[in-house]
Amino acid sequence: MSDLSEKSVVESVKPQLFIGGEWRAAEGGGTFAVEDPSTGDTLVEVADATPADGKAAIDAAVAAQKEWAASAPRDRGEILRKAFELIVERTDEIAMLMTLEMGKPLSESKAEIAYGAEFFRWFSEEAVRVAGRYSVAPNGATRLLTLKQPVGPCLMITPWNFPLAMGTRKIGPAIAAGCTMVIKPASLTPLTMLYLADLLAEAGLPKGVLNVVTTKSTGDVMEPIIRDPRLRKLTFTGSTEVGRSLVEQSAEGLLRVSMELGGNAPFLVFGDADLDKAVDGAMLAKMRNIGEACTAANRFIVHESVAEEFSTRLAERMKSLSVGRGTEDGIDVGPLVEGKQRDKVAELVDDAVAQGARALTGGKAVDGAGYFYEPTVLVDVPTEARVFREEIFGPVAPVFTFREDDEAIAMANDTEFGLVAYAFTQDYQRAIRVYEGLETGMVGLNQGIVSNPAAPFGGVKASGFGREGGTEGIEEYLETKYVGLAL
Repeated sequence: MSDLSEKSVVESVKPQLFIGGEWRAAEGGGTFAVEDPSTGDTLVEVADATPADGKAAIDAAVAAQKEWAASAPRDRGEILRKAFELIVERTDEIAMLMTLEMGKPLSESKAEIAYGAEFFRWFSEEAVRVAGRYSVAPNGATRLLTLKQPVGPCLMITPWNFPLAMGTRKIGPAIAAGCTMVIKPASLTPLTMLYLADLLAEAGLPKGVLNVVTTKSTGDVMEPIIRDPRLRKLTFTGSTEVGRSLVEQSAEGLLRVSMELGGNAPFLVFGDADLDKAVDGAMLAKMRNIGEACTAANRFIVHESVAEEFSTRLAERMKSLSVGRGTEDGIDVGPLVEGKQRDKVAELVDDAVAQGARALTGGKAVDGAGYFYEPTVLVDVPTEARVFREEIFGPVAPVFTFREDDEAIAMANDTEFGLVAYAFTQDYQRAIRVYEGLETGMVGLNQGIVSNPAAPFGGVKASGFGREGGTEGIEEYLETKYVGLAL
């Protein structure tokens, strides 16, 4: 058990709206409860914003935009660097807060904090590297100058599964580029973002640059902001269904849009794979964040020659995991974020079993308080089962088999999604054919994790468009201006 008091950590958060650099109640004083998914108990009540509060937030971002865009890149970078250092310094406190509101074990929360903080360090360095170019026109008569300028006020809508990292990888490049922003964290896990807003203010971020709006009425509060002609960019991480709706709304203002949407990640194991590495990679790709990740391996597509051994070894590893409240020592698997999410996981497993699948381990919800589900490995799963088509978002690994390489690639691509895929093989020629043939924005080759702040994160097809992280990440927040210079 951590030495930190759970009560004191929750009380360190200001459960209000953060608008124009000031903490304030929602108009009318409305609030909503944030609960601990391990127990179902309420942690705290936070402000439930109204459309009027949303307007106040975009007003504040617009008012701060001109001065912020004119600030020195080095100054913006130093703010991000200071914020990075503060996050690292307060890892234990933030981890406890994240575990309480989201459920993941403390070790997982600390891993997310290390990852999420790196976006601030990375973009603190990118802030001073925004550059244009100067060239001579082909006919020699004029000179061509291009420069990069901030897009302008941005709206950011983040999900519940990575309460810190999904924010830092949007906020970091926006600050570096000179954009102001309104951010709406998920109502299931708003506390980490509220904590982060306070930390950024401490790091020196000027008033109005970051505005945080918490609300249960997302559509009512966000749609007027999206349709506000002063907004210039929308970025969203979440489900494809919601993403499609937001893109439609953004069309009115012809906003710059980046969408990181759903996934259905295939995990391919070829007959020549190193099974030790494949099983290790499978545990990482499946069980990071309790399986509640868009990058989580969703379909294990394994060559028939190694399928039995791989499945057996994976089941042994999954069965050995300890399930319990994330704040306790030695816990590997916490609860799912809410009852509705656990019910969906149970439905998918029950559907697969009804169609002939067998559970080598797990296969049911855990009795008692909280939203726990057993780590599960399914074999003999038909491709007609829902787990082949739908994102699981839980600790369930369904195993399918193949005979030929082309069959494996076809099975992997047989989905509307295209975020990430994983492939394990020791044949480099096969590896090239596979990663070139996979219809995904990212591929993990002989590794079960791909996320890296220095690399471009994003997908294709129904998994969205745009990239976060890497040198590409800041481009999402910059416009290119061309100036023709007469001689």
